[in-house]
Amino acid sequence: MNKVRVDKWLWSIRIFKSRTMSTNAAKAGKIKLGETTLKPSSGIEVGQIISVKKNGFNFQFEVLKLIEKRVSATLAADCYENKTPEEEMHKYETWYVGKAQPERRERGAGRPTKKERREIEGFKDEYFAFDEFDED
Repeated sequence: MNKVRVDKWLWSIRIFKSRTMSTNAAKAGKIKLGETTLKPSSGIEVGQIISVKKNGFNFQFEVLKLIEKRVSATLAADCYENKTPEEEMHKYETWYVGKAQPERRERGAGRPTKKERREIEGFKDEYFAFDEFDED
């Protein structure tokens, strides 16, 4: 076995939870080999460096071993080397630090009503819309 499908390999080393997610990421152009965007069926070989955009991060993995079946996390760790730069791994830490504060209600106000709770959740959904990270 000298080549394996990129979607199958990324699923088998547990980068993606399902094979479908891995395939969809490849179809969306989020998996690259150098500057070349890979299709789900593209074959990869040992020694290549694969770039994966996932959850707003740009990961890089070097292929050390080719596998087609999903294995445990400890066995999967032997199949790749994470080449992602440190600043990429920590790029959101500085943004998050100090931003979150505990939610507070006025003393004696009691629990929010169902209507108030829905308004609060609607506000949070608008304010904390993280879907923009998946559009990379």
